[in-house]
Amino acid sequence: MKQNLNHYRHCAKSRSCAKHRKNRGFTLLETLVAIAILAVAGVAIVKSTSEHLSSLIILKEITFSSWVAENRLVELQLEGKWPPKNNKKGKMEMAGREWFWRQEVEKVGDKNMRQITIFVLLKEDDKEPAYQLTTFLGDPK
Repeated sequence: MKQNLNHYRHCAKSRSCAKHRKNRGFTLLETLVAIAILAVAGVAIVKSTSEHLSSLIILKEITFSSWVAENRLVELQLEGKWPPKNNKKGKMEMAGREWFWRQEVEKVGDKNMRQITIFVLLKEDDKEPAYQLTTFLGDPK
C-alpha cells in the first residue's frame, strides 16, 4: 500500500504518469486550438453558403429577364407591323415585379428582314441590361 501511495505522490508531481493520464481533460491550449479550427470552418461554410445564395439570385434574374425578352419578341411577331419600330420601350410584369425592355431594330442585307435586339433592364433608368436577346425577324407578308 505504501508503494501505491508513493506512486500517487509521484503522479501528482509529474504530468507524465501514464496510469492516470486518461483521467486528465484537455488543456486550455488544446481547447483554444479546437475552437479556432471550428471557427475557421464555420466562417468558410457561411461564406460558401452566402456565395451560393447570391448566385441563385443572379440566376433567377437572368432567367426571368430571358423570358421577358422572349415574350417581347412573341408580342412583336403578333403585332404584325412592318417594319417594327426602333427604340421602342416598355415594361412587363413577371414574377411579381416590373421588368423594363427596350428594342433596337436594324436593317440587314435583305429588305424583308430586320435584326431585333431586346434589352431587358431591372430598373427603367439602368444603363446596362440584365439580359440581351438578338434575333432576326422577317416581313410577315
